[in-house]
Amino acid sequence: MPETPENQGAWLTQEAYDRLKKELDYISGPYRQEIVDRIEAAREEGDLKENGGYHAAREEQGKNEGRIIQLTALLDTAVVGEKAADDGVAESGMVVTAKVAGNEMTFLLGSREVAEDLVGDSDMEVFSDHSPIGAAIKGHKAGENVSYQAPNGKEIAVEILEVKPFHG
Repeated sequence: MPETPENQGAWLTQEAYDRLKKELDYISGPYRQEIVDRIEAAREEGDLKENGGYHAAREEQGKNEGRIIQLTALLDTAVVGEKAADDGVAESGMVVTAKVAGNEMTFLLGSREVAEDLVGDSDMEVFSDHSPIGAAIKGHKAGENVSYQAPNGKEIAVEILEVKPFHG
């Protein structure tokens, strides 16, 4: 299936992609085996009903497997490091300044996984283009007004002030 704005994955910086790939390699390899070894050791202790170590290791295994699935899906579809076109259109990889419910805010439209790479710019929030605000502004330009529905059902007005490519 060709990549289109509708089916393309999350936008990630190269640094975020590399960091997540390294995490996936670790949790699907050595860490996964470490959990299996802990489960095996706890199993050898006997009665599993009363074995807290066994239950904790099994719970950790479930969380780890979930993270493996999440990272695999994210990395398989990610758009990596390509700078968004400087065409003023809000899309993944763009920094958006907007008035949201009357308050001015600046944020990156992309994957929340990129947030760790923005440590130097701690004021910058990251919104997925699939989030309510991200979906509302995606495809729109500075000067346009859109709105989205908040989880409480309230309609939130958004005035897009500026859209520019992210330079990380």
